[in-house]
Amino acid sequence: MADKTLICKDCSKEFVFTDGEQEFYKEKGLQNEPQRCPDCRKQKKAEFNRNRFQR
Repeated sequence: MADKTLICKDCSKEFVFTDGEQEFYKEKGLQNEPQRCPDCRKQKKAEFNRNRFQR
């Protein structure tokens, strides 16, 4: 597999979905490519965890 350049749905920046990441997704049975860049994924995860513990 070759590296793929994707566009983040949150910030619209390009990011690379590497061959290694594609293999990891395949091994885990994940069928969809990531929609967010690594920075936006981290931010979304932090936001989720913040909201989860505020309840």
